[in-house]
Amino acid sequence: MKIIVIGATGTIGRAVADALETEHEVIRASRNGSTRVDLEIPGSINAVFDTVGKVDAVICCAASGQLTPLASSSDDEFTLGLKGKLLGQVMLLRQALNHVRDGGSITLTSGIFKEPTPGGSFGALVNAGLEAFVQAAAIEMPRGLRVNVVSPGWVKETLEKLGIDGGGGTLVSDVVRAYIKAVTGSMQGQTLTPSPR
Repeated sequence: MKIIVIGATGTIGRAVADALETEHEVIRASRNGSTRVDLEIPGSINAVFDTVGKVDAVICCAASGQLTPLASSSDDEFTLGLKGKLLGQVMLLRQALNHVRDGGSITLTSGIFKEPTPGGSFGALVNAGLEAFVQAAAIEMPRGLRVNVVSPGWVKETLEKLGIDGGGGTLVSDVVRAYIKAVTGSMQGQTLTPSPR
């Protein structure tokens, strides 16, 4: 298969691309890579598809949000991530409909955590919105296309990069398996939550 991985320079995206590359043609796209795309800039989504042409699958591991207190002094600071993580992935799906071959798949990324996290209220809203969107959009997918969303939660390696104990996180290798399952499986409109082997 020909697969484009968006966000391929991040911890999850890089690992997903590496794993798929052993059996598939993988195009790595990111804000800073050789194939550039920024989910906050709709024109760049169109441009990346014009560059890579038809694909069999699209995986989005990009667009993260930051923890921001509910009582943040700025609405813009509090809603950071709305344009990229939520609306950006919605626009990505809409554009991908014209560029993914019949029977192909589109996999988005949410990230709901098991326990409420201080500063995570808006992120929870965005992620729940993505999951509801995918479930509802599934019935409108044309030509046998499938859409699913992976909800990685805290990733062990990311926590460790932030200087936080990674004991409560999921190994990135376990997260990768959820993305591969979304691409190679038959599920539709589902939220996949990685679990340890």
